[in-house]
Amino acid sequence: MGIGGTAKKLQKVAEMAEDVYKKLNELREQLVEVRETVGETKQRVDRLEAENAEQRAILEAIAEEQNIDIDAAIANAHIAEAETSTETTDSGTDDATSASDDDTETTEA
Repeated sequence: MGIGGTAKKLQKVAEMAEDVYKKLNELREQLVEVRETVGETKQRVDRLEAENAEQRAILEAIAEEQNIDIDAAIANAHIAEAETSTETTDSGTDDATSASDDDTETTEA
């Protein structure tokens, strides 16, 4: 192999190295952006958690003043949510069951 072939290979390797270097710099920039976003998100979450704690304290104080059982109210809310979730799931199951029943009738006929 001549010097010209070696020079071409070296040039190709140098170009590949430049591409890798550019991509590495892009990844570094993206990583910096992700870190900034994560930091901002953490600050927002911390602020929201603090606000939530303040609101909970206010609600508990109001509930105590009004003689409302907080634990019972929360339990009722969870029960209602579970029933709604079950009804949604059941309605999807009923549709699937009736469709399979229709298939059975067609097959039997």
